[in-house]
Amino acid sequence: MLPAPVIAQQVNDNNTPLHLMQPAYRVGYGVPDAGQVKQTMDRVLHYIDQQTPARLVDSKTGAEVRPAKATASTRLQQGGFRLTSYEWGVTYSAVLAAWQVTGDAAYRDYALDRMKLLADIAPRYTEIYQKEKDIDVNIRRVIDPHALDDAGAVCTSMIKALLQDDQLPLRPMVDRYIEYIIRREYRLTDGTFARERPQHNTVWLDDMFMGIPAVAYMGRLTGKQCYYNEAVRQVLNFAGHMFVPERGLFRHGWVESMDPHPAFYWGRANGWAILTMCEVLDVLPEEHPQRGAILSLLRQHATALAALQHHDGFWHQLLDRQDTYLETSATAIYTYCLAHGICQGWLDAKAFGPTALLGWHAVSSAVNEQGQVTGVCVGTGMGFDPAFYAFRPVHPMAAHGYGPTLWAGAEILRLLQTQHPKLNDSAVQFYDQEIHTDSPIFNYDGQIRF
Repeated sequence: MLPAPVIAQQVNDNNTPLHLMQPAYRVGYGVPDAGQVKQTMDRVLHYIDQQTPARLVDSKTGAEVRPAKATASTRLQQGGFRLTSYEWGVTYSAVLAAWQVTGDAAYRDYALDRMKLLADIAPRYTEIYQKEKDIDVNIRRVIDPHALDDAGAVCTSMIKALLQDDQLPLRPMVDRYIEYIIRREYRLTDGTFARERPQHNTVWLDDMFMGIPAVAYMGRLTGKQCYYNEAVRQVLNFAGHMFVPERGLFRHGWVESMDPHPAFYWGRANGWAILTMCEVLDVLPEEHPQRGAILSLLRQHATALAALQHHDGFWHQLLDRQDTYLETSATAIYTYCLAHGICQGWLDAKAFGPTALLGWHAVSSAVNEQGQVTGVCVGTGMGFDPAFYAFRPVHPMAAHGYGPTLWAGAEILRLLQTQHPKLNDSAVQFYDQEIHTDSPIFNYDGQIRF
């Protein structure tokens, strides 16, 4: 006689704790492992170190040239990214932050090696430029900035380096950048940084970050109140033109002559806005009379951004249009800013901590084995229709993703060091102090989920 068939027990609510079933997260979930965060950052650092050689070379032979022997035909050795671009100013700030959090000198050295090279070549190229205007544009940005993109982000990173070591030979470059920002940048009649493209008297949200943090940090470097006041004025002017209170978001562009004014909430530009507020608040004196106004603006913006996060942890290219693609650079900037706001005591960890950790899971999923940051929108001008933004290409060589990714990783490490996140009943929760599993705040069966 054949044995009776074994009938599998049907899973039901009585015989199985269904709440313990594992969700099928696509980019990860939970409290990140600090070691894995650092490994992701190290992979990115290794990649950009290979892609950004710190050497001066002959443009014809490729042979290395000492700064004292430079001529109009020598240039910075080309790699995948440009050492003097605003994107790399972001990267320098990010690696300096990573060094402060991790203590790993490789991050500090990455920035300082390149900053010292620029300091070494600047005097010689200033002489060359006075005689021959046709020089490497990547060097021209340092000795004769033509736009906020040339000046602000790199300047801010150099001031941060000087605040760590005032013996670094960076002050002449900082002063040159600040002179451009304060005295030469185009402005509206109310003093707001502006451009003459794509329309007369256009304000670009990007220019909050390209100009304002350098001015605020100059206040910290010199102790002069006038720099703080100018930085605050610029933040509030930009907000007056571009912040849409009912949405809690910033429009990407504002044109003085446009009425009514459309609003396109581009992800990375909103990132530059909230990152600017973080940078300014980091150095603005506590007693400054308008500090509270900027802090209130940051909180409104952070609240609106958190509500728009996709369930995979990313944010959309156009923040309020879920049919646009998920974009990495904006996600990395928001991850940094939300984590930083928590660490600085500006934002509630319980409310924003889970959003920041989910953002990091998304960002880390976009870093490939090579250390490239994928899913990054390429450089973007200004448009007034949704197709312009929705169809912007993405590319792993878009430089905008590398600094924000490293900055986000560094601040997530700081968050893990200073806050108390845990999984409770499978959900990320933040607590005011270290909590053990026998605490009554945990789920009914006393289990903590890892």
